[in-house]
Amino acid sequence: MGKQRQAQLFSPEFWADPFPYFARLRAEEPVHRAILPPRTPIWFVTRHEDVLALLKDDRFAKNRSLAMTAEQLRRMPWVPPMFRPLERNMLDCDPPDHTRLRALVQKAFTPRLVERMQGRVETLADELLDAVQGRGEMDLIRDYALPLPMTIIAEILGVPTRDRDRFHRWTKVIVSVNAFKVSWRVFPAVWHFTRYLKRFFALRRAEPGDDLTSALIQAQVAGDKLSEDELLAMAFLLLIAGHETTVNLIASSVLELLRHPDQLDQLRRDPSLIGTAVEELLRFTAPVFLATERYALEDLELRGVAIPRGGLVFAALGSANRDATVFRDPDRLDVTRTDNKHLGFGQGIHYCLGAPLARLEARVAFETLLRRMPGLRLKAPVGSLRWRRSLILRGLEKLPVSF
Repeated sequence: MGKQRQAQLFSPEFWADPFPYFARLRAEEPVHRAILPPRTPIWFVTRHEDVLALLKDDRFAKNRSLAMTAEQLRRMPWVPPMFRPLERNMLDCDPPDHTRLRALVQKAFTPRLVERMQGRVETLADELLDAVQGRGEMDLIRDYALPLPMTIIAEILGVPTRDRDRFHRWTKVIVSVNAFKVSWRVFPAVWHFTRYLKRFFALRRAEPGDDLTSALIQAQVAGDKLSEDELLAMAFLLLIAGHETTVNLIASSVLELLRHPDQLDQLRRDPSLIGTAVEELLRFTAPVFLATERYALEDLELRGVAIPRGGLVFAALGSANRDATVFRDPDRLDVTRTDNKHLGFGQGIHYCLGAPLARLEARVAFETLLRRMPGLRLKAPVGSLRWRRSLILRGLEKLPVSF
């Protein structure tokens, strides 16, 4: 059964619908050992209770150098020098470094900022649909789900929106790479991205603006100990995390609403349900399917399964969000679901900093689309849609629709 599961993990059917695979794991092997290329053992944690505990478990570290022995570190895949500064981001840090880095960027994602951005998000959503209105069709990702969050995070950071297409080309390659096997095709993307950011930092040092990048640079000068590598990693993370996950949420949600016309009709009849619908779609579509990696700081057991020191463990958020012990009828999309303890944004100290902004962008995206395009429908068979081959993020390559 283990080899059969291993084969399923890399099949086209898995990328399109990973939920049955993880349902079997929850029932039969809730902490599951797998092998990822080239020969990396990992463990999936799949049940809601266990995922929630793992996300708060201080026996696990995000920084692998804290968990692994010198011998284990020597056996890890080689990390090219251009990648090493990017490891100084919040997702790969533990306290006290994580605490300091998060505090520096926390000011950008306050409720006040989200409230201030609402009008801009609404205007942008309308502008994007204005641009395609006369065509009668669009790729919902290229024309709407991508430029909406990309433009907003670029504006928050002070990056010219004209560069957003380049950013997406780079980030699309970068997020497709996993921690176990570095593809050579990612090198040019990382090189171009980091070179661009360094030039952008130089410009902002010379001409500070009213943006987050300028604030982070000024914090560095003021002695908050934000190193050059940390500044690079912070901007890199915010630009990627600030749009890639929301692109997936918007596009996958529209697909599911079109596949569940009763739920779409319910939203159209009662737009006040948009807030609960966003939470349900976060749960149901799993735009972030796995939380980023964690490493065991010691030999330990989870559900009776031995995990050695340095063992690489993934919390399967998308699996936890379909756990029948927590969610009634978990495989059913229900936009009226209120008791929704989903883990779509994680939990614990690494809870998604941009969650309020992502919720705002998704809510406005759905409200505007429902209002402007009552005849929205899929323009391709569901089975022909291509899903991105990423274990961490779950999203479509394209979503052709007509209206």
